[in-house]
Amino acid sequence: MSRRVSRQEFDTLFDAVRAWGRWEEAPDRGAWNRVTDEHVRRAVSLVRSGTVVPMGRPWDTVSGPDNARPALHYMSGLGDVEAPEPATHKDFLGADYHGKAVSHLDALSHIAYRGRLYDGGAARELVGAAGARFGGVSALGPLVTRGVLLDLPAVRGLPWLEPGEAVGPADLAAAEAALGARIGEGDAVLVRVGRYRRRAELGPWDADAACAGLHVDAVPLLAERGIALLGGDGDSDVRPSPVEGVHSPVHALAIAAMGVPLLDNLDLEELSAACAAAGRHTFLLVVAPLNIPGGTGSPVNPVAVL
Repeated sequence: MSRRVSRQEFDTLFDAVRAWGRWEEAPDRGAWNRVTDEHVRRAVSLVRSGTVVPMGRPWDTVSGPDNARPALHYMSGLGDVEAPEPATHKDFLGADYHGKAVSHLDALSHIAYRGRLYDGGAARELVGAAGARFGGVSALGPLVTRGVLLDLPAVRGLPWLEPGEAVGPADLAAAEAALGARIGEGDAVLVRVGRYRRRAELGPWDADAACAGLHVDAVPLLAERGIALLGGDGDSDVRPSPVEGVHSPVHALAIAAMGVPLLDNLDLEELSAACAAAGRHTFLLVVAPLNIPGGTGSPVNPVAVL
């Protein structure tokens, strides 16, 4: 069982990692401001074999214990209802993508804590029925930076971490050492717990009720290193939450305090194998969210290039 954290202790941690006011010119890009042209050039220099690894899950239209609101996909146009040539076929996609099924990016407007978004604005004033007026996903744009895969099951010689297992700072440091991949400023950190290997072998389960992920104790290490992005094959939070009265404490710390967007529900199995084959766990990472003005996030298919 993970260490329990009181609300008072959590609030102290929130204030300790808070990065409000750091980026005055483009505050709703948050930690993505850390990624400079030099970061991009260094990331591109990591490409050796040219192996391209996508991380987005298949568009999941099947209801299940980890997909309460299935994505939609239906044909909206078939060739037989139009003039004979050329035949055209059209389809519709729709998703309530925040959840445990769709690979997606959380923008800074997605999470408020104590009524405040990242940088201190009142959530009720900045997010409404028409969308977000601060921290929307369109403000982020694409990200190209160095990715670091912390493959925790591989380090431990396990197929996966069991649901509910909390990852602490010592676990992250041990993974860095074992994999030779130290987290640096402007990096995108991806944490693999083996969720989708477990799902493939044992079937789906309610990931809202139990999922391996980061304990809040691990967040100060990531804050100290100055990361730009955090993601994983869960949603970064260990579940059940160890914090009294806070259902997604890592979301609150990363997004609302630190200004770090999150990538949720990535399929990291192919990347795990590719990194093991290459003998390194750093790579060029490209994240290109949809340009949705006022959106609190976006479905996304991040790509690693080794």
